[in-house]
Amino acid sequence: MNLPSSQEIIEDMAFFDDWEQRYQYIIDLGKSIPPIDESLKTNENLVRGCQSNVWLVSTERDGKLQFQADSDAVIVNGLLALVIAVFNDKTMTQILDFDINGYFKALDLERHITPTRGNGLQAIVAKIQAIAKTKM
Repeated sequence: MNLPSSQEIIEDMAFFDDWEQRYQYIIDLGKSIPPIDESLKTNENLVRGCQSNVWLVSTERDGKLQFQADSDAVIVNGLLALVIAVFNDKTMTQILDFDINGYFKALDLERHITPTRGNGLQAIVAKIQAIAKTKM
């Protein structure tokens, strides 16, 4: 999975003139994350608090966390890609120290997604941060 960095995503989003183009960019990012194996779509890997079904799986390698995620909604896969681009292959400290709300603000994301999608996005971030805390 080759996602752009968080800074590249911010720059790419700023390039587009309107939110239709930005939504399409987010959807395209979501297409770049591979779906997880059906066997991993379990209740244990389900993220609570999301309107759509979202599964998140983590593995640790060399002190860094790798994430796999999938959703049954196209736009949510895009939002997952935005989050995975920030947290994938990072140490627990890097995950916990990253200013995710500043990142979302730089993307102007919360003004342009529904409140329920925003709550789901925060639930995904909370789960990733909880995983990082348990691994410290």
